[in-house]
Amino acid sequence: MAIQNILPDPNNKILRSGEESGSGVAGPGFASVNLTSNQPIMRDRTNAGRLISRRTAYHKWAIDITYNPMTKDELNPVFNFLLEKQGSLTPFFVSLPQYRNQTTTNKTVNGAKSAGAYTLTLDSFTDGTVIPGEMFTVTDADSLHTKAYLVTRADASTNIITFTPALARAVADDAVLDFTNPLVKVIAIGDQQKYALNTENLYTFSLKLEEVNS
Repeated sequence: MAIQNILPDPNNKILRSGEESGSGVAGPGFASVNLTSNQPIMRDRTNAGRLISRRTAYHKWAIDITYNPMTKDELNPVFNFLLEKQGSLTPFFVSLPQYRNQTTTNKTVNGAKSAGAYTLTLDSFTDGTVIPGEMFTVTDADSLHTKAYLVTRADASTNIITFTPALARAVADDAVLDFTNPLVKVIAIGDQQKYALNTENLYTFSLKLEEVNS
């Protein structure tokens, strides 16, 4: 079995050896999740007041996770996993519960698209309606394409979806859009991991993560 590279949670269990396994120890569920879309924009105005704006850097998702107070046995799978990643040194994946098993099923792309595009044409919508606000990742021959996207519009008459941010890499014809369990590739923000232990012998812990691209 492979060494687990997904933050342990109730759906992504881990063995003591660090391997992924459905019979392993479940990580704790999230008490809350904050998702932030971060797209730096430079804005200026001409003497006539016309707005000039452009993107100045790449887009990234920021994720803040908090946990309910937990026992040491509940904390260990997550805390040990993060210690092995050595702070922000090693990326890993996180499965966000609000985007797991979405209404939209996996879709197939009809026609290749270059990096920078905001739309994709799908083979069809007949196997389930595409819902704006749902997250997807891309699976094709390009294993470096790990960016996560959110659908902003879905036109069933043309089978075209619009999403944000723009494609980070080109997408091949017949690529699969994973809506079932899109994983966000992240690193920890900062190089310290710490918890607090209270008088009831329960641990308080939270995480700040930011998306990275391969």
